[in-house]
Amino acid sequence: MGISQYIKEIGRGARGARPLTREQATDLFGQVLDGTVTDLEIGGFCLAMRIKGETPEEMAGFLDATHARLQMVPAGDRPLIVLPSYNGARKLPVLTPLLALLLAREGLPVLVHGSASETSRVLASNVLAALGHAPMTAIRAVANGEAAFASTELLNPALKRLLDVRRVVGLRNPGHSVVKLMQPTAGPSVVVASYTHPEYARVMAETFELMGMTALLSRGLEGEVVSDPRRTAQIDGFVRGARTELQSQQAGTASEVPGLPKEIDVATTADYTRRVLGGELPVPEAIATQVRHITQLALASHA
Repeated sequence: MGISQYIKEIGRGARGARPLTREQATDLFGQVLDGTVTDLEIGGFCLAMRIKGETPEEMAGFLDATHARLQMVPAGDRPLIVLPSYNGARKLPVLTPLLALLLAREGLPVLVHGSASETSRVLASNVLAALGHAPMTAIRAVANGEAAFASTELLNPALKRLLDVRRVVGLRNPGHSVVKLMQPTAGPSVVVASYTHPEYARVMAETFELMGMTALLSRGLEGEVVSDPRRTAQIDGFVRGARTELQSQQAGTASEVPGLPKEIDVATTADYTRRVLGGELPVPEAIATQVRHITQLALASHA
């Protein structure tokens, strides 16, 4: 059928564009993932949405289409903790592997998923591999107490191709929002999400409410979902869509974090992570707090 009729609605500029319904967004994104539209239409869709911005209803529709096409991780007896990791380290070490392994130490099954969107950055998958956690080669159940990594391509190859459009046009697209909110299991889960700009926080929060998801939302570390160890950020929790403020933001930035290395390479980050897990260095308080909140959300989602 094509998506030209949808592009006409969303492509009228920042002021003239009209939002899609959830059903329309589901149909549009489903066609994009199914590969039934042309590259030109995909480019038009990506650019139009970049100018207009996604509404919560559109995001819910995009997620509906995505969830119907994902290779789902089989459900276990405890909620799966989902950690999207797409940004990597830029100025500070990537601490998402530390968060994942701390959560696994609580007996939770943890899935980190991602792909390389920034070729110059150190990725969580690299650090996990250095710590002995090789990427999945096929989708499978994640055991309690295990931290596993799955590439986006393993979950859905078409979604990875959509992310790669950024390498051509130089701009993010709805695929980059979808991967940070999606729930890649049919069973109970806690999706840990982050934002870099305040305007995204509202859309993400309202999307969790619309979808009835259990999630944690806060400002992350350079685009990663792990808390910035130098700051006390606002943290919101969602249990089946019901929102609660778990922590209020506090002003100020710590000048240093005990033991945190200044280098961001894989070997240094893996060594720091290993030493924190071994008790040689303290767990940054912001990350310890995040672990507690996620663990509580996992319990609440199973209640």
